[in-house]
Amino acid sequence: MHDTPTIDRRTLLGGIATAAAVAASPARGTEANAITAASAGELAEAIRSRRYSAVEVVEAHLARIAAVNPRLNAVVQVTAESARREAAAADAALARGEAPKPLHGVPVTIKDTLETAGVICTGGTLGRAGFVPKADATAVARLRAAGAIVLGKTNVPELAGALETDNLVYGRTNNPYDLARTPGGSSGGEAAIVAAGGSPLGLGTDAGGSIRVPAHYCGLAALKPTSGRIPRTGQFPRPMGARNSVFHVSLIARRVDDLALALPVVAGPDFSDYTIVDMPLRDPRAVVLRGMKLAYFDDDGASAPTPEIAAAIRSAARAFAEAGLAVEERRLPDADKAAAIYYDMTRGDGGAGTRAFLRSIGTDRISPLFEQSLNSRAAPAMPDITAALAAFNRWDAFRNAQLAFLHGYDAVLSPVLPYVAPPHGTSFDPVLQRGAGYAQNHNLTGWPAVAVRVGTSPEGMPIGLQVAAHPWREDVALALGRHLEASFGGFSPPAL
Repeated sequence: MHDTPTIDRRTLLGGIATAAAVAASPARGTEANAITAASAGELAEAIRSRRYSAVEVVEAHLARIAAVNPRLNAVVQVTAESARREAAAADAALARGEAPKPLHGVPVTIKDTLETAGVICTGGTLGRAGFVPKADATAVARLRAAGAIVLGKTNVPELAGALETDNLVYGRTNNPYDLARTPGGSSGGEAAIVAAGGSPLGLGTDAGGSIRVPAHYCGLAALKPTSGRIPRTGQFPRPMGARNSVFHVSLIARRVDDLALALPVVAGPDFSDYTIVDMPLRDPRAVVLRGMKLAYFDDDGASAPTPEIAAAIRSAARAFAEAGLAVEERRLPDADKAAAIYYDMTRGDGGAGTRAFLRSIGTDRISPLFEQSLNSRAAPAMPDITAALAAFNRWDAFRNAQLAFLHGYDAVLSPVLPYVAPPHGTSFDPVLQRGAGYAQNHNLTGWPAVAVRVGTSPEGMPIGLQVAAHPWREDVALALGRHLEASFGGFSPPAL
């Protein structure tokens, strides 16, 4: 049984006030800082070895959320009471001699579009402001079964419909590196709290860059798996219809190894999402980089990158060449068309069906951000069914051309976006929208892609790159992401 918190902001903050007191003394504060700086894998090992108790780990993260969330507005429901109960139970299980689970006692946070039993799940829309699911989403249930402890839910744009995070239920989430900038979307709350040390591991989604863009904006590592790898059961709205292959349940963390640790936990069929394929997962530690072939490009032909992002791509390409990969500068075919194909594929009825759906669940007001999304991404509607079918035919041709290209390479390196995190309220500016194709490209193909921090912009904002691999070869993408992390240092914490 889990908490059923209210949306009242005083209750939300008050529920974690006890945790804030845990870190009050200098000694406890130093220990808590060490805990919240640790990776999920490091925490799992520390709990197994009894160096830390699960209770200590959970309390340290609840205290960190209490400290940073007033500035970030990243965690919108805190499940402090249930987290403490589960942590105590995890410690008791170890004391009885029970075998630890893969994520035994490790805290996690969950994007507010993935349902959590007994905990409000809004999807960022007013019609769900008090909705309490009766069951966990499949991926959430699998994290719990592996020993993970849910600390709370994280903020999203309405219906996960933007690359920044703001809604009428909870308001706006800020980037921990610069509060005047967005942490991205739609997994913006996840990225902000993981980067700020409030959670070592987050569960999100990615339908057009929604995990990789926040990772790029907040300096994190993220994995969008192959389409068909992780069930979307319990995702709101549940992906359905001809476009459902672009939707991916995804992982975000500060270290690539944590993505590799969690992927086997959440992957595989659940016999509820028919699209999920029972394909074996390979071990990224077994991947040999030397002799691989890598294509890279810094400009997709539709939106030129900043000089710093272009330079980061070339530095990353050199790092791969020094590791023994055969590296070639080659752009994916039709990369310049990705954003236009994605736009045409999502237009359909111009948003009329979405508006009707929102009315049906009781949403009587749409957030200004989502209005922008509908007006810029869904409008105007396709003129007729022939035009709509032609758009899907273009998508098929795009996928075929890119797969044929990939036959000659093991992976492709590119920017996540051609710019760093922009100021709040600007994500639908036309110049920024043109840059979305870098991320959308791999939703259109369904290939696995890992985003990793490789540098810092002159403004002090993180720069991330993405590596995409063959379908079902998350091991290759993760191994290449790990090499980038080792070469450039990966995550660097914000000065909050």
